[in-house]
This record gives sequence, structure tokens and C-alpha cells, in this order.
Amino acid sequence: MTAAQQAPNAEHFDGIPSVGVLFSVDGDARAHHCTASVVRSPQRNVILTAGHCKPGTRAAFVPQYRSGAATQPHGVWAIDETFTYPGHGTTGAGSDLDFAFATVEPDAQGHEIEAVVGGNILAPTPGYTNKVTVIGYPSVRNDPKDRAVRCATSTTRLAGTRQLRMECGGFYGGTSGGPWLTGFDERTGTGHVIGVIGGLNGGGPSGPHSDRISYSPYFGTEVFTLYGRATQA
Repeated sequence: MTAAQQAPNAEHFDGIPSVGVLFSVDGDARAHHCTASVVRSPQRNVILTAGHCKPGTRAAFVPQYRSGAATQPHGVWAIDETFTYPGHGTTGAGSDLDFAFATVEPDAQGHEIEAVVGGNILAPTPGYTNKVTVIGYPSVRNDPKDRAVRCATSTTRLAGTRQLRMECGGFYGGTSGGPWLTGFDERTGTGHVIGVIGGLNGGGPSGPHSDRISYSPYFGTEVFTLYGRATQA
């Protein structure tokens, strides 16, 4: 049996309020292109995703997205401002910086997003070996079920980088930006986020079975400096 066959597979589930999809407001809401999650912040308005997801002002965030629903369970939230490092990318040293924060505007009632859906605690990556719960939304093109997936698995170091690596099938394109959570609490649907699907090659290897291996940048000083910019905006 190969290592790929031994790896766990993600399960489809109904999602959690603090994690959702990003899509362009100029396009079809079903054509969501990345995953993002709410992180706790003083202003209660910050989301986290991958840098290569490019969450701009022409994008929106839909927490706990429901495919085909007439109305979304927690609404659709407009993105206000995005924070990335100029040198971020998906190759070379820039792939170690493949994360982004964005602020979202209040809803029509003036509520901030964290007050509505809760948030995960941004935490430094404690090391390269961790037990994590990873959540993401594959694009409908890659996974016609168009539902959230999650997987409980372990991380290792991606050789030659300052990044984490995990093995679990089902993390197709669209899951970029999905949070890697430690201490995930099933009751509250929250945990400590120590990574996101991103980094080298946009968060995983290329080629056959690329959905079985995912990467994450290591969360150290750089991610907290960027978070500081987002929370002071």
C-alpha cells in the first residue's frame, strides 16, 4: 500500500459558521474560488485566507456557504480592505508569505462579522508536528457536491521550506485559504488557527492526486505583523 493510499480522506459536512468561501461579486456566487475564516480581532471584522487568493474589494465572503440556497445562513459580507506582503507568492521565498488578511464591512444591521459567526484564535505555529483539523470548500468544478470538507490529520515539515505539510485526500482547488486548526471544539466550531492552505505551488504539489497533499506557511512574526496592520486599519 502506498503512502497516498494510507492517507485519510476528507469528509463532506455542513461546515461551521467561522469558515466560508470567497467569490467575485462580478461573477456567479457558485464560482467560489477560495476559502477564508474569521479570526478574533479587536474590531471583530477580520478574515484570514491565502495571499494568492487575492481577496479584494470586488470579492465577498460567505460564511458556512450553502450551495444553491436562496439565502445564505449568515449572509454575504463585502470585503473592505486587504492586507498582504508585497513579496508573497507561490514559488521561492515568497511562498513562505502566502497568507492574507482582509476586513469586512458590517451587515445592514451594523453587526460585525465576528459577533454573528464567532472566530478562531490566531496562534503561532507551535512546531512542524501538530494534530490539526483542516476545513475548506473545493470549487464546484473540482467537487460537484459543492460542500465543505474537513479532515483531522497530522502535519510534518515540507522539506526545504518554512512550511507545513499534511496528507488528506479531497482538498481540491478552492480549498486554498482554509484554516488549519488545533484544539478544535466541536461544540463551538472554533479553535486556534496555526496555518492556512497556501504556500508552495499555491498550497500543494502539482500533478495526479494533488488533492491528497496540502501545504501551509509557518505562522511566525510575519503573520502577526500583518495581522497588526489589519487590526489597526
